[in-house]
Amino acid sequence: MVIYLWIAIGSALGGMARYWCSGAAARLIGETFPWGTLFVNVTGCFIIGFFATLTGPDGRIFAGSTARQFVMLGVLGGFTTFSSFSLQTLNLVQDSEWLQAGGNVIGSVVLSLLAVWLGHLLAFSINAMKWI
Repeated sequence: MVIYLWIAIGSALGGMARYWCSGAAARLIGETFPWGTLFVNVTGCFIIGFFATLTGPDGRIFAGSTARQFVMLGVLGGFTTFSSFSLQTLNLVQDSEWLQAGGNVIGSVVLSLLAVWLGHLLAFSINAMKWI
């Protein structure tokens, strides 16, 4: 039962981080395109790829299952926003903003997959390092 509390705490932290990051991106870049959601999704994918590989069975850093669930299910589950992505894309389609809707879908999916792969590669490289 304690794991549910840790996931809830992580989700709250991730949700607050999402709110801050997407708001900062909107202020810095503008609100004509859902840049904040795209940034959050790509960043979250990078972090989960990095963390999962770094703390996995062959990883450099040991993290117990509770810590891994806290980060990956809680924090990152609260941080990433594919539900918001879907609604924003639907709104763009309903407004006949076809190019922006397509750009949001392609950008979110392709960049998020690229980010999770890069996070995995970075952690894999760290895992392979020889420490003196």
